[in-house]
Amino acid sequence: MAQKARKDRAKSNAAALKNLHIGTLVVNTFFVLSNLLFKRKSLLLYVVLSLPSFICEFVLESTGRPKYDPSNNSLKTAGEDLSAPGLTEYMFDVIWVTWASVVLVAFFGNWGWLLWSVVPAYGAFKGLSVARGMAGMRQAQQQQAGGVQAAGNRKQRRAA
Repeated sequence: MAQKARKDRAKSNAAALKNLHIGTLVVNTFFVLSNLLFKRKSLLLYVVLSLPSFICEFVLESTGRPKYDPSNNSLKTAGEDLSAPGLTEYMFDVIWVTWASVVLVAFFGNWGWLLWSVVPAYGAFKGLSVARGMAGMRQAQQQQAGGVQAAGNRKQRRAA
């Protein structure tokens, strides 16, 4: 049963990575062609703001790609689950927002990069919410520890 789950995850990861690479190829080819054929856009902005997307795609490729044994073509590892929530989901979001920004830049010019500002803003929002949650947990732990100490002190006072 576990082997079937690993094979299913390997199959879905391979399909997700194939779609991701095809999408990247299409979007970036479209941008390069529109840049060559029509009005020139800033290539420096394109490289700098597309770099996080390429890094995310590389990380997803290296962690999610299933690996097979070359001698008997059996599945060695299925790769990390690419449909998992959390950081994996955020990396896909970075890639999709970058694609949307690249398409907007191809159609409307360098003003399309303003959409990309959503990525660091969302990252800051999630980081702050995690920090607040951790601070709340720390405060609750301190209150519990203080309550236990006070109760222990009362018991000691009564016993004395």
